[in-house]
Parts: sequence; structure tokens; C-alpha cells
Amino acid sequence: MNISNLQKARAAYQPKLPKALQGPVKAVEGAPTQSVGNQAEIKELFPNTYGMPVITFQPGEPLALEPFNVGIILSGGQAPGGHNVISGLFDGVKSLNPANKLYGFILGPGGLVDHNYMEITPELMDQYRNTGGFDIIGSGRTKLEEEDQFEKGIQILRELGIKALVIIGGDDSNTNACVLAEYYAAKKYGVQVIGCPKTIDGDLKNEQIETSFGFDTACKTYSELIGNIQRDCNSARKYWHFIKLMGRSASHIALECALQCQPNICLISEEVEAKAMSLDDVVTYIAKAVAARAEEGNNFGTVLIPEGIIEFIPAIKKLIAELNDVLALPEAQSINSANEQLEFVKRNLSKENLNVFKSLPADVAAQLALDRDPHGNVQVSLIETEKLLSRMVADKLAIWKHKGLYKGKFGTQHHFFGYEGRCAAPSNYDADYCYSLGYNASRLIANGKTGYMSVIKNTTAPASEWIAGGVPITMMMNLEKRNGKMKPVIRKALVELDGAPFKYFAAHREEWAKQTEYVYPGPIQYWGPSEVCDQTTKTLQLEQAK
Repeated sequence: MNISNLQKARAAYQPKLPKALQGPVKAVEGAPTQSVGNQAEIKELFPNTYGMPVITFQPGEPLALEPFNVGIILSGGQAPGGHNVISGLFDGVKSLNPANKLYGFILGPGGLVDHNYMEITPELMDQYRNTGGFDIIGSGRTKLEEEDQFEKGIQILRELGIKALVIIGGDDSNTNACVLAEYYAAKKYGVQVIGCPKTIDGDLKNEQIETSFGFDTACKTYSELIGNIQRDCNSARKYWHFIKLMGRSASHIALECALQCQPNICLISEEVEAKAMSLDDVVTYIAKAVAARAEEGNNFGTVLIPEGIIEFIPAIKKLIAELNDVLALPEAQSINSANEQLEFVKRNLSKENLNVFKSLPADVAAQLALDRDPHGNVQVSLIETEKLLSRMVADKLAIWKHKGLYKGKFGTQHHFFGYEGRCAAPSNYDADYCYSLGYNASRLIANGKTGYMSVIKNTTAPASEWIAGGVPITMMMNLEKRNGKMKPVIRKALVELDGAPFKYFAAHREEWAKQTEYVYPGPIQYWGPSEVCDQTTKTLQLEQAK
């Protein structure tokens, strides 16, 4: 394995741990819990793992434990810090008993089903500490949903003497972890399942989970790139840069990057939906800002666009909901070509939604009608929303110019920042946070817990003051429609329009739109003053008023 000088230097970094995890722990139990929605239905689906208490760890007495083995799975899209979750789990498991072993299942949940695994040795682990990516064992998107998968999994878990399985993933992956924990508990197989909250999108959070790991690093990476573009934008002064950012189901990344960079325009999907804005409303909002800057002689600017904004426009959201139902029909499964699928969709849409469908540019309408991702969702990352919006803004400005309402110039550049941030070397925050999540998972295992998410709280404070523990995954669940059926899933966290981060943004966006008040955050820093190197996201600081 080739190692860069940065990686060599970062390997020497020792992540910080909460005080409660720096020695033996005892688990302090809170009150019984219930799910965030559909309590009766979720309780019926998860009778063995529902209602468990929230756990908080405090310093305690050493536990005398027999040697045991643990399995680890990386599930879903990559996020900075995954290797540190594994290294924290590795060190935590070894600290309980040096004879304990950690096995990694290759390329995600599929590795468990297919019995594809490797032992993670000290020598291997040391090559990946504080590095980005998931390449130590790879990741995958196989969904653990079927009894046959669970039974194939238990075969290899028993063969390897694995007492507990840790699944690192987002809301869907941790929903699968919860289902697996319930199944093994119901069968009395004696295998624990623990989840860890991962997604750069930032939408796996609630009162118990302050932030999902990877969000901090990804936003800092994107903000560096946006800052670079804004500096170029302010130097050439001839382009409007339309920048699409990851975040299909929520706008947390776009909002955080706006707080860090102060662009001229940042769209927030949740606000678009709350205000029932049409596509034309969104285009008009951008065009007005472009025209206002042109009056000051500024024919340049930056626009941040959440990846999933198209799904939040109410008329299009309603269309997509019906499209999902239409494409789930049995007759749709035998369609062999894109043209056939388009015609099938048109025949089966209601009149209202068909009119919306026909009003869209042909390429966007076609994309909405194509095959779904493994979760049954429109593949919005393939829709070039940044180009769609800039094209429609250009058309509107041309009409205004013809009417004498606009006299500026409108040149554009387009960008989509997605994969650029998913495997970045973790920031100090994510390096520490992820290591703590993994180490904490080893303590949940030692205390016999299953169906829990590893959680670390109070993370705007120094790491020694962080609070470690676990929360039942069932507590986060409700029922939602997926692929035409109601299924138990972890509720996604959207940007709260009455929350402090959005309120701060809303209070400043008009001046950012008119003025050129760009901030250039620069690259992630690992060494230097704490005020540069160890900062959390603006989102977290504002949420906790720090």
C-alpha cells in the first residue's frame, strides 16, 4: 500500500476520547422509550427490541469478560471517518481482552450473506488510522431484509465465534441493523447488533444523535471548493456559478456551506416546500437576485443548490409520488425500453400530474420516469438541476431584457460536488468523533446491548466532556411508503426552518445576495491554533448556541 506523507503524519494522531470511555464503564439506564411515530405498529414489528431505555456510560468497575469476537460492516455510501470508527472499535475490543478478534465483512452487508470476510489485524489497522474512505474492507448497498439473508449471516457468525455485529451506515442501513437485531433476538441466537450513525448528508440526527459522522469533513471539503470558486468568480467577474451539492433528502450540506462561505444565493429545499414554490417561483427568485446585482455592475455570483430540490417543489413532489406508484405496478416490471416506460407512465398518470409532467423540459421529465435506485427513489443526482435552473434563469432574463427590465450579462459555469467530499481525510472533529463512536460500540457490546445505536453527545465541548452511550434504534423509527409498501424506517431529519442555523442564514442572505461578502474557508487544517483546527460545523455551534 502506498502511503503519502500526510497519511504517515496523520497515522501518529491519537484521537481524543470522552472521559467516561477512558477506563471501565457502567451503563446508567434512562426511562423506557417509544418510537417517534406509529408507536403501536413499530412495537408490534419489534417486540423484542422496542421500548428499551437510553443508555449513558459513566466511569465504573472493570468487567471480567471471556474472549469474544466482533464483526464489522460498512454499509452504503462512503463518509469521512469510517476507518476511525473501525479503529476505535478495534482498540475498544482489544482493551476488553487482547484475545478478542475483529472481523470485517467485505463490500458491505453482502459480505455477511456471502461469507466474504477478513480478520482485521493490528498491522492492517495501523495503515488506516485517521484516513478517509472505506477501502479497508469496502462498502456495499445490499439490503438486509430477508430471513434467508439473516440465516446465512448467522452461519458465518457462529463459525467465526462472533458475539456482536456492528453496522456502520445511514438511516436505511441502521433500519436494517434494527431488523437484524430483532430477528436474532426473537430467535434467541445470542448475537448482538449495534449501529453507528453515518451519512455526509447530515439527515441522520435527532435529540439523541447530534450529527452523523462525515458531515463535518464533507462540508469543510465542499466549502473549500466553493471558496476557491468564489475567489475565481470575484477575480474574473463574468460568470454566475451554479453549484449543486449532495443532499437528496435534506439541505443540511447546502445550508452549512452557505454559513461557511456566504454565497449570493443558497436554495433550501425545505423552504421551497414550506412556501409551496413552483419551479418558476424558484427561477424568478434567482433571476431577481441576478438582475439586482447587474444593476450594481456585478454580472457574477454564486448559487448553491441542494441535490434533491426538485423533489421538494410541491407539484413535482406530488408527481413523483404517483410516478413511484405507477412504476411499482406489476405491468411496469416487464417494460424493456426507456420509450416504452415513458409511454406507460403517460398512460397511467392522473390528468393533473400528467400536465405537470408535460410542462417539464423533456430531459428532466424523462429522468423522473426512469428506473429508481435500490430504495425506490428517483435518482436525483442524475438530474442536472444546476443546468436546468441556469437555463431557465437565462430564458427569463432574456424575456426581461426584451422588455427593458434587465440590462446585464449572464454567463454561467456549472459544478456538482458529491464524490469529492465522501472520502476526504477526516477533520480533527470527525477523527475524534468517529473513534469515540467505535470505542463506545465496544462498551455497548460488553454490556450486552443489542438493537442500539452508538451515540456521542455534547460534541461542541472539549472531547473529554463528551457524553457516551446508546439509544434504541426503534426510538427513531416510523412507517413510510417505500416501493409502494409501508415499511419501518428511521425518520430523516430535515432542515428546521425555525432552527437557529436556518434563522441565522435567513437573517443574512439578503445582504449576501446584494454584496460580495464571500468567505474563503481554505483547506481542512490538522495542525495549528485550535480555533482553526478543532472547530465543529457552524450548524452545530448555532444549534447549541456556542
